[in-house]
Amino acid sequence: MTPSEAAAGASEPRLITETGIERRVADIIEPVLVPMGYRLVRVRLLALNGTTLQIMAEREDGSMTVEDCEAVSMAISPVLDVDDPIDKAYHLEVSSPGMDRPMVRKSDFVRWTGHVLKCETSVLVGGRKRFRGTIVSTDEDGFTLDRDQPAPGEDARIIIPYSALAEGKLILTDDLIRDALAADKKAKAAREAANENFEDENEDGPLD
Repeated sequence: MTPSEAAAGASEPRLITETGIERRVADIIEPVLVPMGYRLVRVRLLALNGTTLQIMAEREDGSMTVEDCEAVSMAISPVLDVDDPIDKAYHLEVSSPGMDRPMVRKSDFVRWTGHVLKCETSVLVGGRKRFRGTIVSTDEDGFTLDRDQPAPGEDARIIIPYSALAEGKLILTDDLIRDALAADKKAKAAREAANENFEDENEDGPLD
């Protein structure tokens, strides 16, 4: 991925964003994540272990290792301590989106076309707000689902505008597991190749 491609990916807005304290947290940490090459996926404040602040993030290529999670945690902890958006003690948890990931950007729908999605809309679309089906195509304005179990008289395929999307999540299937593992393997190989090139370019030359 070139620097321009990385910048474009980092600047792609999320379709689904937080409100309240979670939005405040997102506004604080996103400017830290982007220069590091990560994208914010989701912020959740949960009643787990007392209070848990859950941050989902990923690299531009969609991968996220344990080392990445540690790096993000170390980077955002100081800024959260300074801004102090949460007025009580909490546990910080940084994780990857997982295979059955939330779908928050248009590029997520493009990347995972052909896989099964469960989603909810903020307004009625074709008389419904909840859908489950396979993403068969996307465009700038929305995505098309091939529904699992349309009701009698309903079209099997429906176009859902991005502007109507309230929540979306991939459904774990054998095909998704296979493709997600393959994507992670490809991303890892690309990073290793990039690191090798960087090291080769920065090796010390012969001493005078």
